[in-house]
Amino acid sequence: MAERASDHWREYLMEAAGLGIFMTSACVFTTAIEHPGSPVHQWITNAFFRRILIGAAMGLTAIGLIYSPWGRQSGAHLNPSVTITFFRLGKVTLRDAFFYVLAQFVGADVGVLVSAFFLRQWISDPAVNYAVTVPGPKGAIVAFTAELVISFVLMTVILFVSNSTTFPALTGILAGILVATYISLEAPLSGMSMNPARTVGSALSAWVWKGWWIYFTAPPIGMLAAAEFYRRRRGAHRVLCAKLHHQNDKRCIFRCGYRQMMTASLPDVVAHPSEQRSLLRGLNRMAP
Repeated sequence: MAERASDHWREYLMEAAGLGIFMTSACVFTTAIEHPGSPVHQWITNAFFRRILIGAAMGLTAIGLIYSPWGRQSGAHLNPSVTITFFRLGKVTLRDAFFYVLAQFVGADVGVLVSAFFLRQWISDPAVNYAVTVPGPKGAIVAFTAELVISFVLMTVILFVSNSTTFPALTGILAGILVATYISLEAPLSGMSMNPARTVGSALSAWVWKGWWIYFTAPPIGMLAAAEFYRRRRGAHRVLCAKLHHQNDKRCIFRCGYRQMMTASLPDVVAHPSEQRSLLRGLNRMAP
């Protein structure tokens, strides 16, 4: 893999595009639901029910991106904290981690800028304000703690489910459900970021940097703590891949143990030689 690292630009672009799409979705749905002139806002007067709608939209967006062809190839980290965590676990090289994080910040910025171009005065309304993430009325300490907790829970679920032997394919669905739940319940505390790039994307357009340090520290700390928890419970060797959905035939640029595991167990699960050759061809397409 290392000798072909220069060929990983496709995955970098997929990560940038993925977070750009996520941010565009966030801006569009926040504007459509929270802008005072929106029929949806006028029809649903309860803020909690409006957050449920936004949460459902963003959860479905996340699920769609994770299981999309691009997400299945890049791994759909869509978050510097996720990439840093997999780097800590030894699944991502330093070069790929650097360019993934760079791509995520660029993608988030472009996603908000594109939204601002089309939504113009609607997205800049104070009720929307480019979908910024800022600490809630309970203050920075509560916001930091909330971001830490939700980041820890999300990464813990990702690690335990994606590396399970029974339902790893459900990782993206559970991650999307958590995103939707957090937006519905946790957003009043911190704005629900879990993602430094997501926060910067909105902050650059709105030029609102209130509590920015929270979103650069709490999410990575929370996810790295989840990685340490997993290491102590299962061991780092039980982390198969840095993809959220690794049971596919897309190439994998990571230090992937899933393909090796499948290749090693091939004679046991596929008896006929022609079937073995067919499956091996599919596994080979996963190689970088």
